[in-house]
Amino acid sequence: TATISHLNSDSPSQPPDTMMHLSLLVSCPALLLSPAGSAVRLSSPMMQLREQAPIGTTAPVSTPGYSGQVVSTKPPYSKPTDVTDTSILVQGGSLRTWSYRSPSVEQVQVELNTEGRPLDADIELWHGPDNTPVKMRVYVENGEMRPFSAVIATPRGPNTVAIRNIGQLEFPFAANVASDKVDNPSAACLSKSQTIQGGALRTYPFESSVDSVQVLIKTDGRPLNSRIELLQGPNNNKQVIELYTEDGLNRPFFCTLATPGSGNVVRVVNTAPVEFPMSASVVAHLINDNYTSGAVLGGDVVIGGDLTW
Repeated sequence: TATISHLNSDSPSQPPDTMMHLSLLVSCPALLLSPAGSAVRLSSPMMQLREQAPIGTTAPVSTPGYSGQVVSTKPPYSKPTDVTDTSILVQGGSLRTWSYRSPSVEQVQVELNTEGRPLDADIELWHGPDNTPVKMRVYVENGEMRPFSAVIATPRGPNTVAIRNIGQLEFPFAANVASDKVDNPSAACLSKSQTIQGGALRTYPFESSVDSVQVLIKTDGRPLNSRIELLQGPNNNKQVIELYTEDGLNRPFFCTLATPGSGNVVRVVNTAPVEFPMSASVVAHLINDNYTSGAVLGGDVVIGGDLTW
């Protein structure tokens, strides 16, 4: 080995060390880009996922020089707890039913109202297959000013109350049938009853201070056919009820009519033949003691006193 290295060093064809270095640099250009000394290789970057906050909560934001958190501008949904209205909207031409299987439910309260539009409905009581002991047709000119409220007797259950909106699609109304809160006639209504023979009628005028009246109609066990009208002015029907009951003793009819304004007259007609009389009682229910007409005739007028001009 020493002999070979000696021969190589003595050989005139061997280039010097500087020439060897230059040849290596020319043959490997990549060495020019590498830094001098020992090269240090950096590890490849790694992606790190932050822990996400649960949905619906706010996550803090860490920004250099700032601090805060992301807050949703949409208020959280909270279910209302003070909803007590159990009315069902009945569209024009549709039917809704309320069934009561318990025989302990002996009467129910039926309430109908609108947002100021007319009300036209058919109300029936179904008791068994193909048995309709109570039928009534209700028309109200303004269901907001004069809502319909009546009590239907439902003895010997099960019973089903069917309410059909026979008006057009543009005239929906809200209907509610309840058995826990039922209106009862007053003592004056029970005591002041008059007999109306078949084909006859009776009228009951009321003063302007009366806000509502009670109507109770019954028979001695015979069928009941009647027509109840609320008039305000000559032949101006504000509310009309056409009633049929197969037994006016077990299933009497009781309702409350709103009578706002002045000139209200309740007319009760017995539409049955003369062999089927009925008893009717119509009395004032709510009276407004602070009612004033607000009309001024000819300026300053004092009724019962001096007229000043």
